Amino acid sequence: MIFPSSYFFFLLTLMLGSMISISSTSWFGAWIGLELNLMSFIPLIALKMNPFFSEASLKYFLIQALGSVLFISSAFLSLSSPLFSILSIFLALLLKLGGAPFHFWFPQVMEGLKWPQIFLLSTIQKLAPLTLISYLMTNEILVKITIISAILSALIGSLSGLNLVLLRKIIAFSSINHLSWMLVAVSISDTSWLFYFLTYSFILLSIVSVFHKLQTFSLSSLIQSDQNSTFHALIISLNLLSLGGIPPMTGFIPKWIIIQIMVNLNLFVPLFFLLLSALITLYFYLRIIITLILLFNPILNFNMKYKSLSSTPSSLLFKSTFNFMGLFSPLFFILI
Repeated sequence: MIFPSSYFFFLLTLMLGSMISISSTSWFGAWIGLELNLMSFIPLIALKMNPFFSEASLKYFLIQALGSVLFISSAFLSLSSPLFSILSIFLALLLKLGGAPFHFWFPQVMEGLKWPQIFLLSTIQKLAPLTLISYLMTNEILVKITIISAILSALIGSLSGLNLVLLRKIIAFSSINHLSWMLVAVSISDTSWLFYFLTYSFILLSIVSVFHKLQTFSLSSLIQSDQNSTFHALIISLNLLSLGGIPPMTGFIPKWIIIQIMVNLNLFVPLFFLLLSALITLYFYLRIIITLILLFNPILNFNMKYKSLSSTPSSLLFKSTFNFMGLFSPLFFILI
């Protein structure tokens, strides 16, 4: 079991906090939802009395508490100085998201988490702040600041992930890079960023499921895993290609839509940086894939452990089928 049964209450309140923030009609109600979300996630991090879990939960709590203080303080200033208040609220939400230039805490917290918590932090914990940021996109100044933050997140998320061997940090910087696409999509329309967010969540779920099953946290442990098999290597490779946005995998479809919208809006400069960062992130995905290909090649296999075609777990196969739905996208245009 991923979480003990007693912790499903915290999962429920976690989702409830996000829903309260999204549906709130005032900044105070949104702040209450964010606080409920924060207090529900802390027990899910500290599942055991472990110094790594305690350090991660403390870092996460301090950063989120700082963002909450800045958020509620800025909301009180909305009557006297509305422009400064909206700008401060935006920066507080960006800090909670872990977007550049406030990304410094995100990889450090991810390094001390298990894979299920990593999935929650990379997906559900970003839902409420992204939605609140989308409510602020009526201001042209904030739209420009959002695009600048997206460019910084794209560059930092791609360049910082080079030469890393820890899978959790690779996924963390990958999440920062994907956040840049979501921020650009937020500045464009609500439909585009929601579609990108849902697609990214399903792709990350398939990757996290495999890593959680193998209980691997680095490239070396992935190679030496006793539960590893040709099936797991194939699933990991295809899922990472989908996460990198390689056509015709599913991960390419939301990027394709955002690229088309940015071209129509003449946003060529941010599009250049987003595409450049996508190529760089594809490099450290390929490092994992090439390692797996070398490992399971019978001629180049340097690992002494025997790797067989083990039985294919139906749950992993079901979770990964979402990544192959992009293969059927040409049928949509044929039918039209």
